[in-house]
Amino acid sequence: MRKVGIWIDQKEANLITLTKKAVHSKTIYSDIESRIRIEGETKQFGRFGDQYLVDEKGKENRIKEYTQKYLLRVAKELSKADEIFLFGPAQMKLKLEKFISGIPELAVKMKETRTAENMTHNQKMAYVKDFYKIK
Repeated sequence: MRKVGIWIDQKEANLITLTKKAVHSKTIYSDIESRIRIEGETKQFGRFGDQYLVDEKGKENRIKEYTQKYLLRVAKELSKADEIFLFGPAQMKLKLEKFISGIPELAVKMKETRTAENMTHNQKMAYVKDFYKIK
């Protein structure tokens, strides 16, 4: 029985796997850059010769693309899990929950999603152990 707890935010995902024999931990880092800025660019305008242009759509699309790749990498790690528990501070846990719900073989393994603050690695491990004792 492989029970997995995932603490996730925009920067990284900590996968904590509980088996009968041991506790395993793995960190997956995202490539999402929320503040991509080109030299000479101000907050509102991008530099293009003597002209200025706003590349909001391009930035949004890059962030969306990197987010999808990140969630896919996390979801691939869950293929061997029997139960999945998500927790974290930001919106990324909800995006992952939605992503997982689109994959039928993973969707049936989802147990719960909770909001949790930033934690140390040991606190995350204790949180996952505590969750699975209750359930």
